[in-house]
Amino acid sequence: MGADVTTNRHGLDARCYLAEALGTAVLVLIGPGAAMVAASTHAFAHEGVALAFGLVITLLVAALGPISGAHLNPAVTLAFWSVNRFPLRHVLPYVIAQCVGAIAGSFTLGWLLGAVGNYGATVPALDVPRAFAIEAGYSGILAFVIFAVATDVRVPRSIVPFVIGLTVFAGALVTGPLTGGSFNPARTLGPAVVGNIWSAHWLYWIAPIAGMMIAARVHEFLRGATPPGDVPHGVPIGLEGPIP
Repeated sequence: MGADVTTNRHGLDARCYLAEALGTAVLVLIGPGAAMVAASTHAFAHEGVALAFGLVITLLVAALGPISGAHLNPAVTLAFWSVNRFPLRHVLPYVIAQCVGAIAGSFTLGWLLGAVGNYGATVPALDVPRAFAIEAGYSGILAFVIFAVATDVRVPRSIVPFVIGLTVFAGALVTGPLTGGSFNPARTLGPAVVGNIWSAHWLYWIAPIAGMMIAARVHEFLRGATPPGDVPHGVPIGLEGPIP
Protein backbone atom coordinates (compact mmCIF):
# COMPACT_ATOMS: atom_id res chain seq x y z
CA MET A 1 0.00 0.00 0.00
CA GLY A 2 2.77 2.46 0.91
CA ALA A 3 4.59 1.82 -2.37
CA ASP A 4 1.42 2.47 -4.35
CA VAL A 5 0.85 5.77 -2.58
CA THR A 6 4.40 6.89 -3.33
CA THR A 7 4.00 5.94 -7.00
CA ASN A 8 0.75 7.85 -7.27
CA ARG A 9 2.29 10.93 -5.73
CA HIS A 10 4.91 10.97 -8.48
CA GLY A 11 2.40 10.11 -11.20
CA LEU A 12 1.54 13.69 -12.22
CA ASP A 13 -0.02 13.58 -15.67
CA ALA A 14 -2.09 15.49 -18.21
CA ARG A 15 -5.02 15.69 -15.79
CA CYS A 16 -2.88 17.74 -13.42
CA TYR A 17 -1.81 20.05 -16.24
CA LEU A 18 -5.44 20.51 -17.32
CA ALA A 19 -6.45 21.25 -13.73
CA GLU A 20 -3.73 23.91 -13.50
CA ALA A 21 -4.89 25.51 -16.76
CA LEU A 22 -8.55 25.50 -15.76
CA GLY A 23 -7.79 26.74 -12.26
CA THR A 24 -5.65 29.62 -13.48
CA ALA A 25 -8.33 30.56 -16.02
CA VAL A 26 -10.90 30.73 -13.21
CA LEU A 27 -8.48 32.75 -11.08
CA VAL A 28 -8.21 35.33 -13.88
CA LEU A 29 -11.95 35.30 -14.57
CA ILE A 30 -12.75 36.10 -10.93
CA GLY A 31 -9.73 38.22 -9.88
CA PRO A 32 -8.98 40.54 -12.82
CA GLY A 33 -12.63 40.01 -13.75
CA ALA A 34 -13.65 41.70 -10.51
CA ALA A 35 -11.37 44.63 -11.34
CA MET A 36 -12.98 44.94 -14.76
CA VAL A 37 -16.51 44.77 -13.34
CA ALA A 38 -15.62 47.42 -10.76
CA ALA A 39 -14.22 49.69 -13.48
CA SER A 40 -17.27 49.17 -15.67
CA THR A 41 -20.13 49.31 -13.16
CA HIS A 42 -18.63 50.86 -9.99
CA ALA A 43 -20.58 48.21 -8.10
CA PHE A 44 -17.77 47.82 -5.56
CA ALA A 45 -14.40 49.34 -4.74
CA HIS A 46 -10.86 48.07 -4.32
CA GLU A 47 -11.78 46.17 -1.17
CA GLY A 48 -14.26 44.11 -3.18
CA VAL A 49 -11.62 43.26 -5.78
CA ALA A 50 -9.20 42.15 -3.08
CA LEU A 51 -11.93 40.02 -1.52
CA ALA A 52 -12.64 38.41 -4.89
CA PHE A 53 -8.99 37.36 -5.20
CA GLY A 54 -8.96 35.90 -1.71
CA LEU A 55 -12.23 34.04 -2.21
CA VAL A 56 -11.32 32.54 -5.58
CA ILE A 57 -8.00 31.28 -4.23
CA THR A 58 -9.80 29.73 -1.26
CA LEU A 59 -12.22 27.93 -3.54
CA LEU A 60 -9.59 26.78 -6.03
CA VAL A 61 -7.22 25.43 -3.39
CA ALA A 62 -10.11 23.45 -1.89
CA ALA A 63 -11.27 22.17 -5.28
CA LEU A 64 -7.99 21.50 -7.07
CA GLY A 65 -5.58 20.86 -4.22
CA PRO A 66 -6.34 17.12 -4.25
CA ILE A 67 -5.87 16.96 -8.05
CA SER A 68 -2.89 19.08 -9.11
CA GLY A 69 -1.84 20.73 -5.85
CA ALA A 70 -3.44 24.01 -6.99
CA HIS A 71 -0.17 25.82 -7.68
CA LEU A 72 -1.93 28.15 -10.18
CA ASN A 73 1.20 30.29 -10.23
CA PRO A 74 4.57 29.78 -11.97
CA ALA A 75 6.36 31.35 -9.00
CA VAL A 76 4.84 28.79 -6.62
CA THR A 77 5.83 25.90 -8.89
CA LEU A 78 9.39 27.19 -9.23
CA ALA A 79 9.67 27.81 -5.49
CA PHE A 80 8.66 24.22 -4.72
CA TRP A 81 11.12 22.95 -7.32
CA SER A 82 13.95 25.13 -5.98
CA VAL A 83 13.96 23.23 -2.67
CA ASN A 84 13.39 19.75 -4.11
CA ARG A 85 9.68 19.67 -3.37
CA PHE A 86 8.47 19.40 -6.97
CA PRO A 87 9.96 17.34 -9.85
CA LEU A 88 11.86 19.26 -12.53
CA ARG A 89 10.20 17.32 -15.35
CA HIS A 90 6.80 18.71 -14.40
CA VAL A 91 7.85 22.35 -13.92
CA LEU A 92 7.59 23.44 -17.56
CA PRO A 93 4.24 21.69 -18.22
CA TYR A 94 2.80 23.28 -15.08
CA VAL A 95 4.06 26.77 -16.01
CA ILE A 96 2.82 26.44 -19.60
CA ALA A 97 -0.59 25.24 -18.38
CA GLN A 98 -0.85 28.15 -15.95
CA CYS A 99 0.05 30.71 -18.61
CA VAL A 100 -2.31 29.23 -21.20
CA GLY A 101 -5.12 29.20 -18.65
CA ALA A 102 -4.49 32.81 -17.69
CA ILE A 103 -4.48 33.97 -21.31
CA ALA A 104 -7.67 32.02 -22.03
CA GLY A 105 -9.32 33.58 -19.00
CA SER A 106 -8.36 37.08 -20.12
CA PHE A 107 -9.61 36.50 -23.67
CA THR A 108 -12.91 35.33 -22.20
CA LEU A 109 -13.16 38.48 -20.08
CA GLY A 110 -12.46 40.62 -23.14
CA TRP A 111 -15.28 38.89 -25.00
CA LEU A 112 -17.68 39.24 -22.07
CA LEU A 113 -16.88 42.75 -20.87
CA GLY A 114 -14.87 44.45 -23.60
CA ALA A 115 -11.77 46.57 -23.11
CA VAL A 116 -12.58 47.95 -19.66
CA GLY A 117 -10.28 48.47 -16.72
CA ASN A 118 -7.22 47.60 -18.84
CA TYR A 119 -8.38 43.98 -18.70
CA GLY A 120 -7.36 43.93 -15.01
CA ALA A 121 -3.71 44.43 -15.95
CA THR A 122 -1.08 45.03 -13.27
CA VAL A 123 0.96 48.20 -13.81
CA PRO A 124 3.14 49.82 -11.13
CA ALA A 125 1.87 53.05 -9.58
CA LEU A 126 5.32 53.54 -8.01
CA ASP A 127 8.82 53.69 -9.41
CA VAL A 128 10.19 50.32 -10.49
CA PRO A 129 12.56 49.70 -7.54
CA ARG A 130 9.81 50.19 -4.95
CA ALA A 131 7.29 48.23 -7.01
CA PHE A 132 9.80 45.40 -7.30
CA ALA A 133 10.39 45.40 -3.56
CA ILE A 134 6.63 45.26 -2.87
CA GLU A 135 5.94 42.42 -5.30
CA ALA A 136 8.98 40.42 -4.18
CA GLY A 137 8.34 41.08 -0.50
CA TYR A 138 4.71 40.11 -0.43
CA SER A 139 5.29 37.17 -2.75
CA GLY A 140 7.79 36.01 -0.16
CA ILE A 141 5.24 36.35 2.63
CA LEU A 142 2.70 34.37 0.61
CA ALA A 143 5.24 31.66 -0.17
CA PHE A 144 6.27 31.38 3.48
CA VAL A 145 2.64 30.81 4.47
CA ILE A 146 2.20 28.27 1.66
CA PHE A 147 5.30 26.34 2.71
CA ALA A 148 4.25 26.43 6.35
CA VAL A 149 0.90 24.77 5.66
CA ALA A 150 1.92 22.58 2.71
CA THR A 151 5.01 20.88 4.10
CA ASP A 152 3.77 20.05 7.62
CA VAL A 153 1.38 17.10 7.85
CA ARG A 154 0.28 18.29 11.30
CA VAL A 155 -1.59 21.23 9.76
CA PRO A 156 -5.28 20.28 9.29
CA ARG A 157 -6.02 20.15 5.57
CA SER A 158 -9.43 21.72 6.16
CA ILE A 159 -7.96 25.08 7.14
CA VAL A 160 -5.38 25.36 4.36
CA PRO A 161 -7.62 26.97 1.69
CA PHE A 162 -8.78 29.61 4.17
CA VAL A 163 -5.26 30.42 5.40
CA ILE A 164 -3.93 30.88 1.87
CA GLY A 165 -7.04 32.74 0.71
CA LEU A 166 -6.81 35.18 3.61
CA THR A 167 -3.13 35.75 2.89
CA VAL A 168 -3.92 36.58 -0.74
CA PHE A 169 -6.77 38.86 0.35
CA ALA A 170 -4.51 40.76 2.75
CA GLY A 171 -1.82 41.15 0.10
CA ALA A 172 -4.22 42.31 -2.59
CA LEU A 173 -5.85 44.74 -0.17
CA VAL A 174 -2.58 46.41 0.79
CA THR A 175 -0.57 46.25 -2.43
CA GLY A 176 -3.30 46.43 -5.06
CA PRO A 177 -3.27 50.24 -5.37
CA LEU A 178 0.54 50.22 -5.54
CA THR A 179 1.46 47.42 -7.95
CA GLY A 180 -1.79 45.66 -8.76
CA GLY A 181 -0.97 43.01 -6.17
CA SER A 182 -0.08 40.27 -8.61
CA PHE A 183 2.38 37.88 -6.88
CA ASN A 184 1.73 35.66 -9.92
CA PRO A 185 3.40 35.94 -13.35
CA ALA A 186 0.58 34.06 -15.11
CA ARG A 187 -2.11 36.31 -13.61
CA THR A 188 -0.22 39.30 -15.04
CA LEU A 189 0.55 37.65 -18.38
CA GLY A 190 -3.07 37.04 -19.36
CA PRO A 191 -4.23 40.70 -19.29
CA ALA A 192 -0.89 41.82 -20.78
CA VAL A 193 -1.36 39.60 -23.84
CA VAL A 194 -5.01 40.46 -24.40
CA GLY A 195 -4.67 44.19 -23.74
CA ASN A 196 -1.14 44.56 -25.16
CA ILE A 197 -0.10 46.17 -21.86
CA TRP A 198 3.56 45.42 -21.19
CA SER A 199 4.63 48.25 -18.85
CA ALA A 200 7.34 46.85 -16.53
CA HIS A 201 6.04 43.37 -17.35
CA TRP A 202 9.38 41.74 -16.50
CA LEU A 203 8.96 42.93 -12.92
CA TYR A 204 5.91 40.69 -12.45
CA TRP A 205 7.98 37.65 -13.39
CA ILE A 206 11.28 38.30 -11.68
CA ALA A 207 9.97 39.78 -8.41
CA PRO A 208 7.46 37.04 -7.49
CA ILE A 209 9.80 34.22 -8.52
CA ALA A 210 12.74 35.70 -6.61
CA GLY A 211 10.62 36.51 -3.56
CA MET A 212 9.09 33.04 -3.39
CA MET A 213 12.37 31.21 -3.96
CA ILE A 214 14.06 33.18 -1.19
CA ALA A 215 11.12 32.58 1.14
CA ALA A 216 11.28 28.86 0.38
CA ARG A 217 14.94 28.77 1.42
CA VAL A 218 14.24 30.78 4.56
CA HIS A 219 11.41 28.47 5.54
CA GLU A 220 13.50 25.36 4.97
CA PHE A 221 16.31 26.84 7.08
CA LEU A 222 14.03 27.86 9.94
CA ARG A 223 12.26 24.51 10.11
CA GLY A 224 15.53 22.59 10.17
CA ALA A 225 16.71 19.41 8.49
CA THR A 226 14.23 16.90 9.95
CA PRO A 227 11.43 18.80 11.71
CA PRO A 228 8.42 16.97 13.18
CA GLY A 229 5.59 16.47 10.70
CA ASP A 230 7.70 17.30 7.65
CA VAL A 231 6.69 15.95 4.24
CA PRO A 232 9.78 14.14 2.85
CA HIS A 233 11.79 16.00 0.23
CA GLY A 234 11.32 14.66 -3.28
CA VAL A 235 7.56 14.15 -2.81
CA PRO A 236 5.62 16.52 -5.13
CA ILE A 237 3.93 19.20 -3.05
CA GLY A 238 0.81 21.25 -3.63
CA LEU A 239 -0.79 23.91 -1.50
CA GLU A 240 -2.56 21.29 0.60
CA GLY A 241 0.46 19.01 0.98
CA PRO A 242 1.58 15.97 -1.04
CA ILE A 243 -0.13 15.72 -4.41
CA PRO A 244 -2.06 12.42 -4.52
